[in-house]
Amino acid sequence: MSDDRRGVAAGLLPDDAQHRALLQAITDTARAIFHAKAASVFLYDEDSDELVFEAVSGEGEQALVGRRFASGTGIAGWVLATNQAIVLDDVTRDVRFSEQAAASTGYVPRALMAVPLLYGDRSVGVLEVLDRASGERFTLDQATLLELFAAQAAVALDLLRRSRAARSALETDDGDAGLIAGLTRALEAVGEPQRTAGYQLLAALSVVLEPH
Repeated sequence: MSDDRRGVAAGLLPDDAQHRALLQAITDTARAIFHAKAASVFLYDEDSDELVFEAVSGEGEQALVGRRFASGTGIAGWVLATNQAIVLDDVTRDVRFSEQAAASTGYVPRALMAVPLLYGDRSVGVLEVLDRASGERFTLDQATLLELFAAQAAVALDLLRRSRAARSALETDDGDAGLIAGLTRALEAVGEPQRTAGYQLLAALSVVLEPH
């Protein structure tokens, strides 16, 4: 596949910025509703088996996006592995908390809520809210509300992951047929309306890849 064709085809794919903007809006809103000092969305990178900061609101937001750590690290790692939400009043009293990992971000929380970002039956990441500014405790009812935000974040996060996978295929696949097959397999796993939009993309991509 020529560089020119790759460039045109890549231009047909959704821009990462669209999905990232939605994730940032979800994170900002969750932080505001719970009057928290910080909130963050992590993406699970299956290839590297790591959690990646994809959106951060409040403490650390200027420096943390893109930071990675092993998927089993700390509270976020536990939530990812178990698909369970958690509410902690004092993280330092919980053996699952990794103070070293928290310190490396520049902010060590005292209290937090964390919920898995579930897309279908699998976890694609974690949503955390840290420390209420008033010092009040987080509650289980608030964790239930946070799960509503998590449902929206999971969709955006999965779309971001798929968009990146498609772009990676465009950059590395040496065969047009392999590229189309890979995108088609990815579309089979998503629901409407994403699948319809994806098939429209494939139709346009087929035109671009036709020999001239």
